[in-house]
Amino acid sequence: MSLQSLLLSGIILSFIVIISCADEKSDNEIFIDELMQDYNDNRTTVPGASVLVMCKNMPIVRRSYGFANIEEHTHVTSTTNFRLASLTKQFTAAAILLLAEKKNGRLQLDDRIREKWLPTLPEATDTITIRHLLSHTSGLINYEDIIDVNTDPNYQISDYDVLDILSSQNRTYFAPPGTRYRYSNSGYTLLALIVERASGKRFADFLYENIFLPLQMNETVAYENGISTIAHRAFGYSNNNSSWIRTDQDQTSAVLGDGGIYSSIDDLAKWDTALYDNRLLSLESLQLAFTPAVRTDDPAIQYGMGWRISGDMLWHLGETIGFCNIILRFPKRRLTVVVLTNRNHPVPYQTALTIAHRFFFTTECNESYSSSSSFVHWKRLIVFWLLIHFFFFIFYY
Repeated sequence: MSLQSLLLSGIILSFIVIISCADEKSDNEIFIDELMQDYNDNRTTVPGASVLVMCKNMPIVRRSYGFANIEEHTHVTSTTNFRLASLTKQFTAAAILLLAEKKNGRLQLDDRIREKWLPTLPEATDTITIRHLLSHTSGLINYEDIIDVNTDPNYQISDYDVLDILSSQNRTYFAPPGTRYRYSNSGYTLLALIVERASGKRFADFLYENIFLPLQMNETVAYENGISTIAHRAFGYSNNNSSWIRTDQDQTSAVLGDGGIYSSIDDLAKWDTALYDNRLLSLESLQLAFTPAVRTDDPAIQYGMGWRISGDMLWHLGETIGFCNIILRFPKRRLTVVVLTNRNHPVPYQTALTIAHRFFFTTECNESYSSSSSFVHWKRLIVFWLLIHFFFFIFYY
């Protein structure tokens, strides 16, 4: 064999080995793939999911499965934007806390909402404050339960429509506010309207300018049909007799404050990182968000401001027609798990918890990453070593 042929053969072999190393899965990725196999059925086309694992501010696992758009055969990727549903509430709470940080005192958490911000609300809401809305202790009537049955089912109500609905109800579930917990989409819808009135900007614009843009969450959006667009959009689906039908929107899908944001695991990785320092919110505001304000109906779960709290875990579910999502954060471990899905079932809480528990059994998250990736890492070092010796042999012998 000529020297040139030998050299070419060595280069080709090296590239083959390098490519095989690049495709090698870590033990953690294999483990997660097995958990998520129902979202990646090779026998049929199914709605999918994205999974993110963050350790010490680094995304160490990003996996995507199935289809974002079944009809057009568009696969889910790490840039696919899912409707977050109630994961939106942490952003709505953050918007309020940003405004409360301003030194002008225009918005304060103990403002009475009817007196200062939403005067069309009925007298029964007189003593409800912004703080009550944030912690689900307002007692506001659930707007979804009192939508006029004569409303056109194809008409999507807005946040201002919710205000009108609540203004017609001179009652609350309990009084005085602050004495009980009752989860309230109505409360977070009103918070979005308060953001608009306090800032002088549309809610979607305020989020973009003050949260998404500074964090470079470039494709995250509070979606408004006819105004904004969703890049790499996932559409929602529901299972019907072993087949999947598109159920992407319903009558309340246009309400922003309680569930209208679309985002991806790539952008949520940036959001998670920002929750460890003061690049967006002050440390005082973060402490407010993450400190229990009330015990929920489940004695093991408390609520802060936009976050459920179970021991050392901060978390929230996001469920709406066609989507089920979850974020679990363990700040003391610097560990976060996000699972986004574009299907109505199952709720991925247990799946996310199982993924998180896998990382609990390592001394630190970065050690878990190193050990799970060590085989791939050593293969690459061996290839590099072989290449050096190959070229040394060629040029000196």
